[in-house]
Parts: sequence; C-alpha cells; structure tokens
Amino acid sequence: MAREILYLKIAGIIEDQIHIGSLKTAEKLPSIRTVQKIYGVSINTVKQAFLELESKSLIQSKPKSGYYVSKTFHTKLALPSISKLHLSDKEKTPEDLISKVFNTLTDKDFTQFSLGVTDKSMLPIAKLNKGVVKMLRHLEDSGTGYEPAQGNLNLRRNVAKWSFTWDGNLTPEDIVTTSGALNSLFYCLITVTNPGDTIAIESPVYFGILQMIKSLGLHIIELPTHPTTGIAIDDLKKVLPKISACCFVTNFNNPLGSCMPDENKKELVALLTQHNIPLIEDDLYGDLFFGASRPKPCKAFDEEGIVMWCGSVSKTLAPGYRVGWVAPGKFKDKMIRKKLLHTISNPPLFQEVIADFMEHGRYEHHLRSLRNTLYNNYLQFQLCIEKHFPENTKISKPQGGFVLWLELDPTIDTAVLFDIAIQQKIGFAPGRMFTQHDQYNNCMRLNFGIKWEEKVEKSLIKLGTLIKQQLL
Repeated sequence: MAREILYLKIAGIIEDQIHIGSLKTAEKLPSIRTVQKIYGVSINTVKQAFLELESKSLIQSKPKSGYYVSKTFHTKLALPSISKLHLSDKEKTPEDLISKVFNTLTDKDFTQFSLGVTDKSMLPIAKLNKGVVKMLRHLEDSGTGYEPAQGNLNLRRNVAKWSFTWDGNLTPEDIVTTSGALNSLFYCLITVTNPGDTIAIESPVYFGILQMIKSLGLHIIELPTHPTTGIAIDDLKKVLPKISACCFVTNFNNPLGSCMPDENKKELVALLTQHNIPLIEDDLYGDLFFGASRPKPCKAFDEEGIVMWCGSVSKTLAPGYRVGWVAPGKFKDKMIRKKLLHTISNPPLFQEVIADFMEHGRYEHHLRSLRNTLYNNYLQFQLCIEKHFPENTKISKPQGGFVLWLELDPTIDTAVLFDIAIQQKIGFAPGRMFTQHDQYNNCMRLNFGIKWEEKVEKSLIKLGTLIKQQLL
C-alpha cells in the first residue's frame, strides 16, 4: 500500500509541474534513475509513476531516449458527441457499407485504417510457429483428435490463471473455449435469448455484433455511449423492462475506446443481478490498456453468475488461430450443450499452442511490448490528425485498444468520403457501419494498430486534405 501511495504521489508532483508549465510540451523528463535518487524510492515505483502519467496521456516514451511531456496533452480537439436514445427510429442497415469496406481489404496497395486487427509486425509469429512444431511433436495424436466440448484443459487452466490479473479467481471448470470472441458472443446469445427478445448494446458498436444479433432474430436497443466512460446506468434503467440481456464491451469499446469506471461496473452488475438479466461482456481489448494496470471487467463484481465474460487472443496474439473463451457463470451447462450441438469441439492444436505461450510468461512479455507500440502509435495519430484535419474535428481519447473514433463537420458524409478515399488507396470505416439507425454519417473509425511509417503518415495527411476539400 505504501508503494502504491508513493508512486501516485510522485506522479501527482510531475503532473502539477506539467499543468503549471514548469515542464513544457515536448520537454524531456528526468531519467527514471534520477527520479529514483531524488525521492529515495525503488526503480519499480518510479516506473509505476511514469505509467500512471502515460495513462493520462501526460507523457510519452521514446525508445532509447527517455520520457517526454506529451504533445497531445494540450490537444485542441474536443471529444465526440454522445448519441440520443433511439427506441422507435426506422432502421437503416449498414450492410452496403460493410461490403464496400471488405471489398478493399485484399488490395495490398491500400493503407488500411479500416481493419480491426493489429499489424502482423506487432505479433510474435516466429515464436508461435515454434510452438506449433513443438505441439505437433508433443501431442499424442498431433492434434487430430476431438477435445471435450468444454474445451482444452491446458488453455482453460491458463485462462483461469490469467484472470488473476483482474482479481478474477476463475478455475478451469469455469471456462468454455470457443473459436474467437465473436463465437463466444454467439454461444452466449443462443444460450440466454430466444428469437423476438430484445438486447441492449452500446452505440456506436462493432458492426459484427449488430449483424450477429439481428441474424438470430433478436431486437436491439442502442444505448448512448460516452466516449470516455461508456453507457450511463440511468439510460439502461429506462429500458430494463424491455430487454432480456445486455451485451457490452466495458473495456475499450470498439469503436469509441471508452472504459467504464469500476463504480459504474459494480452498479451495473448489481442492477442486472437484481432483475436477473444476463450481461454478455466482451472483454476482447481488456489486456491492451495504456495505464498502470489492467481494468477489471464486470465479471470481477459478479457474485450470482449473471455475467458471461468473453475473451480471446484475436486482437493481441493470433487472429487466425480463432482461440477464444467464455466464463458463462450460471449458464455454463446450458452453453456446453449448445456448443456440443453446433461445434462438437475446437481444434486442439492451436488451443495447445496458445496455452503453452501463456504458460511461461511470454504472453505478458509480448503484451508489454504491444501496449507500448500501440500507445506510441496513438500519440502519433492524434498529433497528425490535430495538425492536418479540420479544426472542428472531434476525436476520442481511448485509454486502450487500437481504434480511434472521429466526428467530422456535420456536412461531411463519410460514406461519400470513403468512395473518394479509396481512389487514393486509403481505407477507413464509415461511422454508419456501427449502428442500425441513420446516424454517425459524419463519423469514422481509424485503426492505429498498423505500423507507423512514412506511407501511413502520408495517407493520414492525405485523408485530412480530402476532408478539407469536402468542406469547400
């Protein structure tokens, strides 16, 4: 506890110096060792203090150079607006836009700001390849046999161990493995809903979730979502009588990047427990935090088993392996029966490879590097957008993940802008893809999980120029 208070005290002193201008934008901070000597604390305490400052976008690290006061601290750009609650609006499905965007994904000449995955240069592919060879030799049947319907025991054991990073206290028996997080959500939905039921979700929301819910014959209520703190509990209370379940991305929502505070998560779980309404929690991005520690999911506050906690390595390690999991709480037995009916089992080989990677600390080592790269990319994107996009651009300030949500001038239609941008070999995700209503027409999602290089910077500058031209 003493160390925790110490690092916050040191972070507070440096933050005050930045606020009053004693430390100026782009100025280099004293080294970690210098700060250690000044305050007579451990290296780890200073590192914790610097991580705390990084999480607030007050400072940024430069490899082999040190820490600097962030250029994004005094950003001039406002946060995006919060939508209104739509209960009876006529739908306007986004399938046309989704098809257009996906049609550009195979063109290697494109700068793909539209993809929702991290660049392959950020993934430990060589180490995973070694793991595949190792498991082919190690497994009795080289991975050709069936697994139990609940899933690979080694993977479930390692996911349960990993849950201690957020006070999860899960056991291998609490986990069911799946083919990625979207498959987890699918099993959750078919386990706790029937066609005709209504689901509450965030808005804007990842279009894959929208499409899946609709395909199951379910209705959707989109809740207004704050770009920093997520949904408001009061908005949820208004629709409680109408809904059978909730499906939320509480940590670093895609596309807004919002992260619900712990107090709100506790209140949310208590409210839903009281009304016996299941919460399907997509915690796909929880490990990609920029702050000092991993944010807890709602599952950490679940005492009655109503939270179905979903995760995977698709955004952090190996998208194509399709390795995911869910802790379904009191719905576990019913979910296993559903999985047995639909899938029988998951491929054991890739589950074993991921379990082995998690087993020996390599996952945590990889995540530290990945988080640092993503955070530095975020700062580069934010600085470039502030410099080259129109001054009335609004931009999200995610505390983790790898997507940015931009709100442009109301006169800009990003569906039209997309058609112009693809002529310049630039792709992005138009805002209307992330809703079932006619809204977010002047918004876009950008992926900053791509390798920051000259081509990317030039494409981002060009996109800013195209937007300015639309305003003339």
